[in-house]
Amino acid sequence: MDETRIDRAAMGRLAKALAFICGGEHPTTIALKTAAETGSAMDIKKTRDLFLRLKPGDRKAAMAMLEE
Repeated sequence: MDETRIDRAAMGRLAKALAFICGGEHPTTIALKTAAETGSAMDIKKTRDLFLRLKPGDRKAAMAMLEE
C-alpha cells in the first residue's frame, strides 16, 4: 500500500495556523516549519507524532483555519 504524501505547502499553511493558535515557539509549530522546508520522511514522521499529541481542540482549530 502506498503511503499518502503530505503536501509541503499545506504543511507550511498548517504551521502558520498553529503558530497563531499555540505560538511560534511551540515544538509542533517548529517541527511543521522544518518538515515543510525539508520534506524529509523523518521530519514528517516526527511532526505527525507531535501534531497528534496536541489537544484535540488545538488540532481541530488548526485544521479549520486551513479550510478558510
